[in-house]
Amino acid sequence: MNKKRCIFHVPFFVDKNRPSGTNIRPIKIIEGLEKCDYIVDVIWGYGKERKEVINKIKKNINNGIKYDFIYSESSTEPTLLTEKDHIPRYPFMDFGFMKFCKKKGIKIGLFYRDIYWRFPIYNKVPFIKRNLAKCFYRFDLLNYKGILDILYLPHKKMEEYIPIKIKTRIEELPPAVNEIEFKKNTLESYPLKMFYVGGVSGLYDMTELFKVFNEFKEGQLTVCCRENEWNSVKEKYVDLMSDNIEIIHKKGEEYAPYINRSHICSLLFQPSEYRKFAMPLKLFEYMSYGKPMISSKGTATGEFIEKKKIGWQIDYNKDDIFSVLKKLSVNFEEIDLKQKEILNILDENTWVSRAEKIIRDLTQC
Repeated sequence: MNKKRCIFHVPFFVDKNRPSGTNIRPIKIIEGLEKCDYIVDVIWGYGKERKEVINKIKKNINNGIKYDFIYSESSTEPTLLTEKDHIPRYPFMDFGFMKFCKKKGIKIGLFYRDIYWRFPIYNKVPFIKRNLAKCFYRFDLLNYKGILDILYLPHKKMEEYIPIKIKTRIEELPPAVNEIEFKKNTLESYPLKMFYVGGVSGLYDMTELFKVFNEFKEGQLTVCCRENEWNSVKEKYVDLMSDNIEIIHKKGEEYAPYINRSHICSLLFQPSEYRKFAMPLKLFEYMSYGKPMISSKGTATGEFIEKKKIGWQIDYNKDDIFSVLKKLSVNFEEIDLKQKEILNILDENTWVSRAEKIIRDLTQC
């Protein structure tokens, strides 16, 4: 089979050794495209590295090499500020390349990763730096407006918060499940074990869940977080700790044994405007381990979990959290049913399926 070609572009350095969503997603999308029999010419790194690859690809195009499409992903920072020192040394390079591709008839899709800069949480950034960055974020959006054939978002509700209307086709492209061997729950039914991995401060405040497990002795909670973050906030949790709450500091496959020995996972957070469209990687990571989830009403994760029947969506308060945990601790058949639903939707939520959607969208638009 003759392989087709495409271009993958991100305007930042991808650290393959740091397992954050920002770094994982580009690697998984590239792998997905390659599994779909595409040769992927990758543009990433700091400006100097991107410039070298861009020049090579331009020569390829001028020499008649055909690319089906260019797929790009935005940075969490403005495109022009992604150098190590945040000095915009290559102000026209990335968008200039996209305009070059557009003139050559190459379809362009871009995943707009986040828009937290439009929310109060961004006010923590110093005033001058914050407002300068906002100007550069708007500069990105203005460029997208005239270039993109498809704008991808984690969730379509995010479009409501984009201040400059791109006026192009909008598609959802959330994260996906990793290729981890699905394991059926064969655990003892007592005690009920819950697992959580992620932040424990700010938007990820865990005090309500800790309060519940402080009283819910029929269950065990394992929280996996970065050690430095835990050390910075543990005083807030010290009075809520009990023998059935375990704090661990693992990453990647290191916490696999802990999640495998759990029955359910937590996506319980205080609802907010931001969470109406946020689709965290951990939702799909939990799915890849076959773990049903409990999430909060008023969030995109809760909506997804309820729609797909892979967990429970509840009001975010101590009484409702306690109630659902109590119910599950004596009804493990319900957990098994939710796990079967996860198994039913795994194939449609792999990174290869996301790559297939990108290919289908951009070759048929």
